[in-house]
Amino acid sequence: MDRKNIYKLFYGAVLLLVIGFCVRVGADFYEYNEMTYSAPFYVFVIVRGLEFLLPGLLLFLAARVVKKKFNG
Repeated sequence: MDRKNIYKLFYGAVLLLVIGFCVRVGADFYEYNEMTYSAPFYVFVIVRGLEFLLPGLLLFLAARVVKKKFNG
């Protein structure tokens, strides 16, 4: 892969992380039971956001920097 196109790989990884977040939150919603868990559901969403969306944001920013450096 050419160095100029490495940012596309980063964008692809960001897309996979966003899809993974949606799938995992959907699975958590399906498994969530108010009587079993003491934490409200939005806590699960926040934790999944930290696991999936924060690395996705960092990859997105890195992709923009790499794109600007090689294509700018």
